[in-house]
Amino acid sequence: MVEIDGYRPGALAGIVGMHAAYYAKHWNFGLPFEAKVASELAEFLTRMDRTRDLFLVAYDGGRPVASVAVDVSGGGPGGAHLRWFIVDDGQRGTGLGGALLERAVEHCDGLGCASIWLTTFAGLDAARRLYERAGFHLVSVAERDQWSGGVQEQRFERQPPVRAHTEAGT
Repeated sequence: MVEIDGYRPGALAGIVGMHAAYYAKHWNFGLPFEAKVASELAEFLTRMDRTRDLFLVAYDGGRPVASVAVDVSGGGPGGAHLRWFIVDDGQRGTGLGGALLERAVEHCDGLGCASIWLTTFAGLDAARRLYERAGFHLVSVAERDQWSGGVQEQRFERQPPVRAHTEAGT
């Protein structure tokens, strides 16, 4: 049974391992990518503000099988930064990714974040469909390759929903 929780010992290694295995197999990414994921995720976990940031991990039998994080406190002027969204091969197609993404978006909306942004790259079509269903829109494409894998970087953003005012005149 899959259980969604926050950090537990081994979560960092499990998430880095999922990223390394998937992107090596499908995109031929190697050490530069794995080191980048490991160092940036470790930095986030050691400084995250638990009142604003979000770190969710799905565990199956105690093993991490999916994750998502929202870096609100360090997201910069672009708003909250959605990161480390991944679902293990054995859990793809179960709805787990959509559920994690939905919780991340609800977290940001609950905080009143001005926007949510993420970077990804062309070719991750299943993830893109989830992002678009959650209200993200492609806003830019660049040749910059922060993952050292020869890919075309994309930036997606989501603006918060417009809320109707309940008081007259506001």
